[in-house]
Amino acid sequence: MFIKERLFTPGPVPLPPQVIKALGQQIIHHRTPEFTQIFLEARENLQKLLKTERDVIMFASSGTGAMEASVANFFRKGDRVLIINAGKFGQRWKELASVYQLKIVDYEIEWGKTYDKERILQIISEFPDIKGIFVQHSETSTTTYHDVKYLGDIAKKLDDCLLVVDGITSVGVYQVYPEELGIDVLVTGSQKALMLPPGLSVLYFSEKAEERASKSDMPRYYFDVLKEAKKQSKGQTAYTPAINLIIALNESLKLILGEGLDNLEERHRIMAEATREAVKEIGLKLLSESPSNSATGVYSPAGIDADQLRKELLKLGFRVAGGQDHLKGKIFRIAHMGYFDFMDVVQVIAGLEMALKRIGYEIEIGKGVRKAQEVILENLG
Repeated sequence: MFIKERLFTPGPVPLPPQVIKALGQQIIHHRTPEFTQIFLEARENLQKLLKTERDVIMFASSGTGAMEASVANFFRKGDRVLIINAGKFGQRWKELASVYQLKIVDYEIEWGKTYDKERILQIISEFPDIKGIFVQHSETSTTTYHDVKYLGDIAKKLDDCLLVVDGITSVGVYQVYPEELGIDVLVTGSQKALMLPPGLSVLYFSEKAEERASKSDMPRYYFDVLKEAKKQSKGQTAYTPAINLIIALNESLKLILGEGLDNLEERHRIMAEATREAVKEIGLKLLSESPSNSATGVYSPAGIDADQLRKELLKLGFRVAGGQDHLKGKIFRIAHMGYFDFMDVVQVIAGLEMALKRIGYEIEIGKGVRKAQEVILENLG
């Protein structure tokens, strides 16, 4: 039986037709005026997305490459840093900081929860020499949102402290303006809300971070931010760029900017709210106490393995993500960032109801779908 697969994973995500068309073009050479023009346009559009006139660097890498560049360029060996460790990617900040010999204050948080503001103040009081605060804006593994504005205000009050933010599943979902939020280093990746295949990462850095980069004693070669900034300001890269991804990025950014960043954020908010309210209506429990608008984490019903439920969903044509580490088999994650609209939410909730019914969960078919429709209609006005 033919089943059309529908992708609802938090990266990679479905691609818009304009992006697919751009990716299918014959490749051009990167050391040409033609590519320089495209590159500079993409750079300018990224600046519009982040509402900045600062350098926005592109690397041919996954988002983890830009995360590593954040550690390798803006710190010195032995610097003390605070890691908001609240999920799989918070752990990645910790692992990177360890590799580059930073002194780590590990603020470990139960998965699905966000940080406690009073605890942050206690840590800062205990370690006033902290040179960096590392956090996920949207922790993909737990579908949890962390307030970076509060951390930005904290970092500003400290002597020479940078706020470093993983925005890999927040940029393109929220309006992420680093200069308004107090972010000194911001990274994102292509395969999330930017609606591209994997392979392109983006890094923004503030004036304060640039000053720190000139004093860093960390080893680096490929991920040298200042070297890339000098090259990229002229429309070229130090090394071979992800040519077709950058061409496609231009198309994606035109769609994003054309929608309007206010509308973009509102669309994602409505899709997330509709998803959350629908799964609760079905009788399922959300993973996160501070849910992100990029994806929704849901506990599988008691006695039902989440991965078995995912297999049933896939039989119906819906591919969703599972849990990581200790959450494996306990949760599933439904993405709604990027190339999705309201009817995609209705569709996946319908599939979830059918999969639950097939696997033996007692459910009133249509209950969750109706709730999702109600939320969408209320918000459409």
